[in-house]
Formats: sequence, C-alpha cells, structure tokens
Amino acid sequence: MSNGIRVVVTGATGNIGTSVVEALSEDARVDSIVGLARRRPAWSVPKLDMVEADLPDVPDERLDELFDGADAVIHLAWLFQPTHDPVTTWRSNVLGAVKVFDAVARCEVPALVYSSSVGAYSPGPKDRRVDERWPTHGWPAAAYTREKAYLERVLDAFTRANPQTRVARLRPGFVFKREAAQEQRRLFAGPFVPGSLVRPGVVPVVPDLPGLRMQAVHSADIGEAFRLAAVNPVRGAFNLAAEPVVDASLLAELLRARTVPMPAFVARAALTAAWRLHAVPASPELFDAVLRLPLMDTTRARTDLAWTPRHTAAEALAEFFTGLRENAGASTPPLAGSTPGRRLHEVATGVGSRP
Repeated sequence: MSNGIRVVVTGATGNIGTSVVEALSEDARVDSIVGLARRRPAWSVPKLDMVEADLPDVPDERLDELFDGADAVIHLAWLFQPTHDPVTTWRSNVLGAVKVFDAVARCEVPALVYSSSVGAYSPGPKDRRVDERWPTHGWPAAAYTREKAYLERVLDAFTRANPQTRVARLRPGFVFKREAAQEQRRLFAGPFVPGSLVRPGVVPVVPDLPGLRMQAVHSADIGEAFRLAAVNPVRGAFNLAAEPVVDASLLAELLRARTVPMPAFVARAALTAAWRLHAVPASPELFDAVLRLPLMDTTRARTDLAWTPRHTAAEALAEFFTGLRENAGASTPPLAGSTPGRRLHEVATGVGSRP
C-alpha cells in the first residue's frame, strides 16, 4: 500500500488550479490528486483524477466521499463573474467555500490550504510593504474583495473550532501566465478588446493613474507555493508576489509606450459607462479596490514557506501579453482560447451578467 499524500484540489482547471495540479503531480511525495471542477476538461496530468462538481450543488455526502482519506484539501474554486449579479457569486464563492470547510472538518482532513488574495486586505499604503498582520476587511463595495474578506472571518472561526486541522492561507497578488490570457480577457476586459492592442509599439500611451501600483506573480510560482503549503507543516497566512512592483512605467516599458498622467475619476467614469452598457465585465467598484490595495511584504513566504518566485513580475506580465496576442489557452473550459463564436457568446450572455 502506498504511503504517498492524497490531495484534493477544488477549482483545478483554472489559471491557478492547473499550475497547482502540475506542481503537485511533479512531487514524488504526492501519490494522488483529485481535481474538482464544474466542467470536465480534456487536459490531464499524471496522478490526477478529475471529478465534475459544482460546489454549491454537491450533496454533503458526495463531498465527504471525495474528501475521505485526503491528507490535504486545497480550495481554489472561485467565480469572478457575473459582476452584475453578486448574489450568484456570493452563493458560489462564499457558500461554496463554507461547504468545503465544513466537509474538511467532518472528514478530519489534516490540512486545509485556502486561496485568499491581496484583495482581502483593507486599503493600505503604496509606498511601503505590509505583512500578513494587515487588516483583512477588503474593500466593501466590490463583490470580489467583500467575499475574500468575509471568508477570512470564516476561516478565523474555523481555525478556532478545529485546532487539529492545519490551515494555511495564501494571499497572492495578480496572477498571470500565457495560457490564462484569454480567460482573464473574458473575465475583466470583455469581448470587444482585440489582443493585437497589446503588441509592443501599437498602444501609444499608458495612463498613469494615482494609486496604480500593484503586485504580480507568475501562475507557476503560485502553483509551487500551494504545493509547499500542502506538503509541509506550515500554518497561517502567506503573502505571495514577485518583483518589481507593477506601475504605469513598467507597463509602458513592456508595451514600448509612454505614460500620460490621468486623474482616476476620468478612467473610472469611462469604465462605469462601459460596465453599465455591458461592454466590459469588470465593475467600477473593482477598479476602486485595485487602486486601494496595499503592497505586500513577502518575507514570511520566503523564510517560513521556503518559497522564491522563479519569474519576475515583468516576465509574468509579458507572458500574459503574449498570450493575448497569440490567442493562447489550454484544453480546460476556463482556459480555452478565444474564437469568434465564443466572443459572440460573451456578448449574447450580457458581458458580466451570467457566469
């Protein structure tokens, strides 16, 4: 009988999920991986058994069957859209996560690794770094940050009630890789943004907005961080980001453009109009949250988790831009490349009105 580790991964077919599964698959200590996803993909890797499961609708008994005997559960599943229907995202993200946490407790799974986010943090500074003790109350106006902050409170209660379970919360910055470019275009930019726009030299200017300073990281590096948290006896929160900080100057350098100062209210007004017209799926409240995100100190991840990103933030963004230009994707439903038919479907479903 094998003494290897059995890991269950929810949201196994998305941007982070595929990287997590690939990292686990390459670990000799991991014997088997159960991947949960709303739709079964053509993609697979060694050790992976895929299961179709839409978490809010999965009976508790079925979830217990999947979690029984697991050494760790990694919870990644997240529904970014529809921004026009926050009740739907709350049901999927918050109630779905609570269902997972409850099953972990019932099945006495030894470890729970949860994908939190920089978005869980309260507004913070852009001129210095904050560590994992910074308040996690999110930005209340945006569904994404509100839901991430709420689940931090749920995990606080879970940790107190289940001290026998090792809980690790990973809080990454913006996560990019080439294969996820079209998924992210669908989730945030919408069907009317051509990938050719991000070719170097095509975009003449990049708006330099007050507060536009954020952190990025490559998906493969995030996959490695989740692997480390699953197989090693670590607890608590870990900030995850690569250098350098992303700002208008870095974006302009990657696109061979120049920066032009712009008041945030001008960009927000344009985004608000586009969102209300269902031209873009990203909400103006999410824009507000991004401008308020603190910069994270990643010291604890490097020391206690022994995690060091192999890619710079600039490299992660460059891959993302390449993926947009080349219509890159992967053979999972979330990461599928773009086609004229898919773009028409985005328009037909209301651009941010349906999952």
